[in-house]
Amino acid sequence: MSTQMSDARHGRAARGLADLGDTLAEHEVLSVQCHHSHHVGAVYDTASGLVYRTITGPHAHGRMDRTDVAHHGAEHGTVYTEVLDSDQADVMLPGWCACGPWSLSRADLLADVRAGTRTTRVG
Repeated sequence: MSTQMSDARHGRAARGLADLGDTLAEHEVLSVQCHHSHHVGAVYDTASGLVYRTITGPHAHGRMDRTDVAHHGAEHGTVYTEVLDSDQADVMLPGWCACGPWSLSRADLLADVRAGTRTTRVG
């Protein structure tokens, strides 16, 4: 699986997640799911700030991102990380699940986190 880090924001986000190591799940503040309850992405509280993480493109299903045996055991998708509260970033963020691609509003994700929402649904 490749990791996308095209600029400083993405690199800062990836470092923030990497610093959490095995405690990543403990720092999740928002889970994003589709209307079929597929995992689309998540927001984590890191030393780098709030970080959004998703896997774009076809990939294994579920939160554990296990290898998808139905697709010949190969891993698919690209890890996308982004500092959520950056004012120099795109308004929309990518997401993906078994249903296909999603466009997520950065402002909506921030509002959900600030409201204390633990799970939000798209679609």
